[in-house]
Amino acid sequence: MESLSLFDLALRYFKSKGYRLEGEVCCEGYSGSSRKFDLVVSKGNEKHPVWIKDWKRTVGVNIVINIDRASDDAGYSNPILIAEKFSDHAKAYANRRGIRLITRSEMIRSLI
Repeated sequence: MESLSLFDLALRYFKSKGYRLEGEVCCEGYSGSSRKFDLVVSKGNEKHPVWIKDWKRTVGVNIVINIDRASDDAGYSNPILIAEKFSDHAKAYANRRGIRLITRSEMIRSLI
């Protein structure tokens, strides 16, 4: 599973959790600008936009703020951000704003 792309791993992870998946969703936000998400996952009444950052570096708070703003503008709540690792500031902001951060290692542990 280590060799899977982060996107493919995310697909397996969400399917195993019983989510329905929509890939590459573009929608117009309340601001009039176009918003793009890698996935939108849904289960029951829940619907969450997902960004996947398949980077070798740490994802910082600026990216977490960007998904927060984009999802809010598009009318979604509780976005999900997937990456290899997150900075402490990113984790703190996400915790305050109800943004779920998921790492590759978390997904692999869940699938084993």
